[in-house]
Amino acid sequence: MSISLRKARVIIRKALEKSEEMELKPLSVVVLDAGGHVQAFEREDGAAPGRFAIAHGKAYGSVMLGMAGTAQMARAEAQAYFMAAVNGAYGGQVIPVPGGVLLRDQKGAVIGAVGVTGDTSENDATAAMAGIEAAGLIGEI
Repeated sequence: MSISLRKARVIIRKALEKSEEMELKPLSVVVLDAGGHVQAFEREDGAAPGRFAIAHGKAYGSVMLGMAGTAQMARAEAQAYFMAAVNGAYGGQVIPVPGGVLLRDQKGAVIGAVGVTGDTSENDATAAMAGIEAAGLIGEI
């Protein structure tokens, strides 16, 4: 199972609504399917153009490792060599920080990941979770 375009759009819309409610800096939000492919992406007005790569890197690491951004960051701090090797294996596409949220269905199966960037990593993760919960899915920060 993977994430539908309809659900991906809900995640993005609700994450951006949460961002507005929290008065965050302009965000970029990407939703990847279970294979690490982009299902949907939006960048708010005023967000830096390079934010796609950051949002993608947060989500990509989550889905490819089956490990959310917070867990990746802890692993990077404890075993920097491991994350360096992972990044080598994945062509430098992994950004191991909060804001990369593993996406699961109601049965617990990984169906993709969400990457949010633009504010602090913690606020990025909060916005992502608002979108994920609105879509009726489970996020792992």
